[in-house]
Amino acid sequence: MTGGTDSAHTRWRYRRGLGGEMLAEILGTFVLILLGCGSVAVAVAALPESGRQVTEFGPANWLIIIWGWGFGVVFGVYVAGGVSGAHINPAVTLAFAVRRGFPLYKVVPYWFAQVVGAFLAAAVVHAVYAPALRAFEVSSGTPRAESLDTFSVFATFPAEYFGGGWWGPLLDQIVGTAVLVGLICALIDRRNMAPASNLGPFLIGMVVTVVGLTFGPGAGYAINPARDFGPRLWTYLAGWQELAFPGSYEWFSWYFWIPIVGPLVGGVLGAVVYDLFVGHVLADRAEPEVGRVPE
Repeated sequence: MTGGTDSAHTRWRYRRGLGGEMLAEILGTFVLILLGCGSVAVAVAALPESGRQVTEFGPANWLIIIWGWGFGVVFGVYVAGGVSGAHINPAVTLAFAVRRGFPLYKVVPYWFAQVVGAFLAAAVVHAVYAPALRAFEVSSGTPRAESLDTFSVFATFPAEYFGGGWWGPLLDQIVGTAVLVGLICALIDRRNMAPASNLGPFLIGMVVTVVGLTFGPGAGYAINPARDFGPRLWTYLAGWQELAFPGSYEWFSWYFWIPIVGPLVGGVLGAVVYDLFVGHVLADRAEPEVGRVPE
C-alpha cells in the first residue's frame, strides 16, 4: 500500500510546481479566448445569421466585442490567479520577468501554456459557431480563404488607414500593451492603492475594456501574443490560409509577427514607465531615512 501511495504521490507531484502553474495558465488563457473570440463570433456572424437581428447593430457590435474580451480577462484571472498568478499573456510574463523578479526559467513554459490554451479555445469556438461562420460566408459570397470577416473572429488585422505599413500597427500594439501592463502594475502594487476584497481581476478586465474603447480599431487590440497567435494557428489549419500565415490580404502583408513583437515590447515598456514614475518613488518612501528611528 505504501509503495502505491508513494507512486501516486510522485506521479502528481508536478502539480505543486511549474506543471501545475502551466495547467492553470492553459485553463485561464482558454477561458479568456473562449469568451473573447466567442463575443466576436456573436457580433460578426452568429447574430446576423441567426434571425434574431433585424437591423445592423453598427457600432454596438464593437461594444459586444469589447465587453466580451473584458469579462474574458476577468474570469480568466479568477480561474488561474491562485495558482500561476494568471498572466494569461506572454507580454505580462515577459514584463514580470524583466521588472518583477519572475523566474526566467518559467517564461518559455508559461508562453507555451498560454498558446496551447488559446489554440484549444479557438478550436472550441470554431466548433460551436461553424454553422454561423459557413452561413455568413455563403450569404456574403466570400470563400473562407478570402473572408476577412470570419477570420477576424479569431485573430487580428490592421486598419486600412495604415496603408499596408508595419510601423503604424506596431506602434499601436506597443502603446496599447504598455497601457495594459502599466496599469496592471499599478493594480497589483500593494504599496500603492491596490484594490482589496479580491477586486483585482475585475479591474484588470476593465483595463482591457478601456484599451478596446481607446486603442481598439487600429489593430484589433491583440495586446497579447498568445491571444492572436494561438487562434491564428487554428485558422490556418481550418482553411483561412494566407489570411492566417503569413497574414496577408488586400491592404496588408506578412502581418502575423506584429501582434507578437508589439505586445512583448509594449509590456516591458509599460512596466518600466510605471516603475520610473511611481514604483521607485513608492520604494524610496518605504525605506526609513538613515539615522531616523521608524515610528
